[in-house]
Amino acid sequence: MARHLVYRRYGGSLQVSIPSFEVLLEAIHIPETQWLATACPVEGLNCDRRFLEFLDTDQNGRIRVMEVRAAVESTAKLLKSHQGLNDASDVLVLDSLSEAAAKHRAAADILLDTLKAEDRTRISVEQVRTSEQSLRAAGQNGDGIVAPAFLPEPLRSLAHALMASFPEVKNRAGQPGVDLPTLQRFREERSALLAHLSGKEALLAWGPQSVDRARRIQEVRPLLDTYFLQCRLIAAQPEAVTSLKLEAARVQGALGDLQSLSRVVSELPVAPPEPGGVLRWSRLYRGPAFERLEAFRKDVALPITNDLATLTDAAWRDMSTRADAILAWQARIEASPLRAQVDTLAGIPESELDAIEAACRADLALKERLDAVVELERLILYQRWLLAFANNFISMPDLYQTKRRALMERGTLILGGRRYRLSVLVKDRAAHSALTSQGTTCTLYVQVISKEGGGESFEVAVPATRGRSGELSVGKRGIFYDVNQREFDAVVTQVVRQPVSLWEAMTMPFERIGKFVSQKIEGMAASGEKALDESLEKSYAQGTSVASAAAAAPATAPTAPAPTAPSPPSVTGPGGFLAAGGIALAAVGSSLAFIVSQVRSLTLFDVLTAVLIAVAVVMLPSGLLGWLKLRKRNLALLLEGSGWALNDRLNLTRGLAALITRKPRLPKNATVDRVDMLRSALVTVHEDDEGEPRQWGLWTALLLVALFALLWQFREPLSREVCARQWLPRSVCESSLAPTGP
Repeated sequence: MARHLVYRRYGGSLQVSIPSFEVLLEAIHIPETQWLATACPVEGLNCDRRFLEFLDTDQNGRIRVMEVRAAVESTAKLLKSHQGLNDASDVLVLDSLSEAAAKHRAAADILLDTLKAEDRTRISVEQVRTSEQSLRAAGQNGDGIVAPAFLPEPLRSLAHALMASFPEVKNRAGQPGVDLPTLQRFREERSALLAHLSGKEALLAWGPQSVDRARRIQEVRPLLDTYFLQCRLIAAQPEAVTSLKLEAARVQGALGDLQSLSRVVSELPVAPPEPGGVLRWSRLYRGPAFERLEAFRKDVALPITNDLATLTDAAWRDMSTRADAILAWQARIEASPLRAQVDTLAGIPESELDAIEAACRADLALKERLDAVVELERLILYQRWLLAFANNFISMPDLYQTKRRALMERGTLILGGRRYRLSVLVKDRAAHSALTSQGTTCTLYVQVISKEGGGESFEVAVPATRGRSGELSVGKRGIFYDVNQREFDAVVTQVVRQPVSLWEAMTMPFERIGKFVSQKIEGMAASGEKALDESLEKSYAQGTSVASAAAAAPATAPTAPAPTAPSPPSVTGPGGFLAAGGIALAAVGSSLAFIVSQVRSLTLFDVLTAVLIAVAVVMLPSGLLGWLKLRKRNLALLLEGSGWALNDRLNLTRGLAALITRKPRLPKNATVDRVDMLRSALVTVHEDDEGEPRQWGLWTALLLVALFALLWQFREPLSREVCARQWLPRSVCESSLAPTGP
């Protein structure tokens, strides 16, 4: 019977509610466009890794809609009772298995027998894994791959030889071993190689040195082939012998250059060509190949031909043909995977190969039973995690809960007096930040490091949803607690800065203005100090040069110099600097006088009104823009940067922002002592210090000047107020309020 699906709204996102496995059976048939996620990475999910491997049937590192549907449907066929699924139990009650799960029931009985368990009505995932590890440790893997350690002693050396000859294969326990295809290939290669070796005696007519001599013939073949070809040319055209000699001009030109001379000599024949096609060893030219040909004559040509003086064209062609055959025969051996065992192949008894084959077949006979063990583990893990995974894939209600953790959450960050509850794993920060920077959510990238050093380390992305983003900076340190409450050190590595609150958005322009002004003032001060230093240095250099010139002048009276036009006064040195400073000060003073004259005509209400209008002009547009940004905050970008494929937005509402970033209150039974303990400590310190004179006169003078300026600024409103209250004689008031000037 079809169940009525209920859709609930979470922060503006409409998601189907999946409280039980019965509802999940209906929910998997809704269109993929109504699933919150259509794909997610295996990395970064807080659940059993083996469960994720089972769910990822194509082993591509991503879980898709069809894989989730197939897992739910297969689980529904194998379990007639869904109580364990609804309870997310990792203990399978065997009576809840359906008739389609007969293999699972048989595998459970075998494992319970292996463990000698007292309770035969249920089995846990831990029991399955323990018994499976025991079977694999005993060499029973069901894959037909037998490790040498589980073979009788006489067969182990042969097994190692087989493994060394062919690509390595590993069983389910991760141990390298021998399987039936390896044995079959060994037999085929051995038969072919033994048949090839049977013609060894007829082919290797030169004895044990046949292969080596064939290689030596191959080395000198270009030289001797060229020589005998030149002999054929001379026999057909005797006058061509002059063309094989070097011209005197070429020899003369190469005498001064060693490389050129070597290149010219290498063009000569190895010996004078003879029309009869005979190489006389005594007539070898002492060219670059002389030593090699001389060694070839002694080691190869003489033992084969028994001719100490000559080598004929026919004998050379016969040697070349036999060398080619020998090298081809040797190449076939070297190409064989059994080349290292050529000498022992014939002595391997067939009975040993049969014994290894029998062991492989016996292990392979366990495949059906052990595969059922794997499927039993899959079923128990589906019972434990499938409903929880659906509530983090088809919908994500756990993301909006305080008492439950979503599967994509990595832990909690404590930083700057706030608790950041949501964090997701980041594999590629550059790609992740490129996506989150397109949004309007302030995001921190935090490197999480093991406190012990050298342990687990990873990087997470954390959304900052409350507080002030200006308080967050790269290098700021905190602590991180993962979902298992393990503690790590945390360091901020990057901040994608966005306004966190409406007030921050409204005041951010003033912060930027203040920062800009402070930077300009610091720049002006630095440039002024630099100019002063340069001026002082220049004045000092000029004074030093003048003093040196005066000291070096002769004692005799100098001749009067010719009158020259008066030069303009120099503005360099301290005098020039003070003059320029005076001009600048006068300009600033005149500007201030103008400002004061304008302000004097305004009332206090006008000044306050102008200030409020200026502030409103800046804050209202910034606040409106910030409000729009805060409304558009989307947590989906945080997950999509980690590899999730989402159909809908995960709007970061005000309520969700309060869940993600919190500043916990003080404990309920705590009280706050308002007394500043530093003040009492300072009193104690001052009692021990020697009394220092206070500059009361300076502070009094400054206070009087400020009071006079304030009264002078508002003298006209105050005069009118005093005269209106008749605190002064009327004549005084008329004289003070009388207009001045023409």
